[in-house]
Amino acid sequence: AIAQYEKAIQTAFREVADALATRATLGDQLRAQQAQANAEAVRFKLSDLRYQNGIASTLDVLDAQRALFSAQQAVVQTRLAQLQSQVTLYKTLGGGWKEPVQEAQGPRAESLPRP
Repeated sequence: AIAQYEKAIQTAFREVADALATRATLGDQLRAQQAQANAEAVRFKLSDLRYQNGIASTLDVLDAQRALFSAQQAVVQTRLAQLQSQVTLYKTLGGGWKEPVQEAQGPRAESLPRP
């Protein structure tokens, strides 16, 4: 019984350490991807200005826009992973998790017609 208890404690500490490491890694990754998205936004603005002045083609502008959207999507996906890791950390630390109770979808008494 004591060995099982010690094993459970070691597993809990390992899970918390893993969740904290994931959180730190995703934070670094998010900052790098935000910097990339900012750089792509500048590239898009410059490409658009070049197009308006007749220096760049439409293809250049569309390529810059595609790269910007791709970078923004990466930021959103990393932010989602970051939020999911926070939930995992909360649960690992012993936080409870309850699914919301949904009411039955039948007609309510006040919405029924009265005779």
